[in-house]
This record gives sequence, C-alpha cells and structure tokens, in this order.
Amino acid sequence: MVHAFIMVKTEAGESEGLLEDIRGVGAVEGAHIVAGNYDVIAEVEAAEVYDVLETVSSKIQGIGGVTDTKTYIAMD
Repeated sequence: MVHAFIMVKTEAGESEGLLEDIRGVGAVEGAHIVAGNYDVIAEVEAAEVYDVLETVSSKIQGIGGVTDTKTYIAMD
C-alpha cells in the first residue's frame, strides 16, 4: 500500500465548499482544512504510486475550484 498526503490550494473562499468533494474521491481516507500555504490536506491510500498520481491528476485536480496540488508520498 502507498500512503500519501496531498496539499490542495483552492480559489479564495472555496475551501469549505470543496472539502466534501475532496473527501468523496475514492482513495481519499480523510481531508481537512488547514492554515498555511495550502488550504486542504488530503490523506490518500492506494495500491500503487501510479494510483496515487491518477487520484491527484484525474480526480482532485479535476474538481472545479482546485488551483494547485502538491503530493507527498510517505516513506514509512
């Protein structure tokens, strides 16, 4: 299993409205609004690294109002 954290930037004022959409993505185990350079952090679990990348590029980045993502793959 691959465990990853996806940092998500949203358009101004859109974080709360997009949180449930992000949580609804299949591989997302949880998502939270955070303070800092990004607006939401999503925790993803998938079988392969490719599946994490597909979740980010095809699903999370495809949500209207998402402007940027950064993916961190857990090494432990």
